[in-house]
Amino acid sequence: MKTFTKNLTTFLLSWRRFLGVILTITLITPVTVMSQSSTDTISAVNLGTAGNFVILAKTGISTTGTTVITGDIGVSPYGATSITGFSLIEDASDTFWTSSLVTGKAYAADNISPTPVKMTNAISDMQTAYVDAAGRKSPDYSELYTGNLTGKTLTPGLYKWTNEVQISTGGVTISGTAKDIWIFQIAKDLTVADGAIVTLSGGAVASNIFWQVAGDVNLGTTAQMKGILLCMTNIAMNTGATLSGRALAQTAVTLQANTVTQPAVVTAVKNSSLTPQEFTLFQNYPNPFNPVTIISYQIPVSGRVSLKVFNVLGKEVAELVNEVQSAGKFNVLFDGSNFSSGVYFYQLRGGSFVETKKLMLLK
Repeated sequence: MKTFTKNLTTFLLSWRRFLGVILTITLITPVTVMSQSSTDTISAVNLGTAGNFVILAKTGISTTGTTVITGDIGVSPYGATSITGFSLIEDASDTFWTSSLVTGKAYAADNISPTPVKMTNAISDMQTAYVDAAGRKSPDYSELYTGNLTGKTLTPGLYKWTNEVQISTGGVTISGTAKDIWIFQIAKDLTVADGAIVTLSGGAVASNIFWQVAGDVNLGTTAQMKGILLCMTNIAMNTGATLSGRALAQTAVTLQANTVTQPAVVTAVKNSSLTPQEFTLFQNYPNPFNPVTIISYQIPVSGRVSLKVFNVLGKEVAELVNEVQSAGKFNVLFDGSNFSSGVYFYQLRGGSFVETKKLMLLK
């Protein structure tokens, strides 16, 4: 009996020590709470066929003054009479319209087949994209700067505001690489003040920036906006404002002598570890091309660089790069899907360096 009691006592002591070790490990081991943003790389919003349009609206697109649009525009379920100020010219096929203000085509629900189905699908995809952007969970930043982004630098991630967001004259910088994604969930209005500039740095591209706005979007006079505008209501651009991105509105888009350019896709930013000795603009490849080509260049020092595409009349039709870049070699993908066949020119500017080369789009 004494032996049994001794053995039982020894067993209980050993078990208590074991439980104590387990408890100690549990207490000293840090517990990691994983959110969606910390475990998964944020993915881009899929625009579907809405991504074929630089401006897309349900009730109308209007303009006053000399507006310049690069890319296709469209309305549905309203007809072509809701596209005003563009002096539309009906194509012989009756499937689309053209305008001297648009480097691309204009589509409406009352064009003949297959356009009505095309437009119905595009509007549906626009709404799906809006719901996707609005429904993303576990934001990286909530109510940041109480919605006043003036003078701030925004890194990649999911942002959420329950009130309006404003960008005053000081502007805002969006900083990241060509692979990074930004989604801004805004429960009320987005207002960009007169002269405010949204600046992209570090290789960030407009095609990866999504502004989901439940209220109105108002871009002030000469404001420079970047990104995809997914708006529940109206998008209004005041005199001289520019947009590198897309204006996708579930009501109307109103323009006043604006420039709207579909965003370029940039790939393989700074792919060389060797510092170039001089500025060089390379011939695009392939050339001729259909519908995409790669434009490569290298810069020897850090500084502001611009890369633009012009038509044969010397009119700017696309701004591919306009930002401060560090020394290195860069590749930019130029997508000509919404451009007409023909000869174009691309120009690189950096410091006192300026060089222009010719490219040819054949469809």
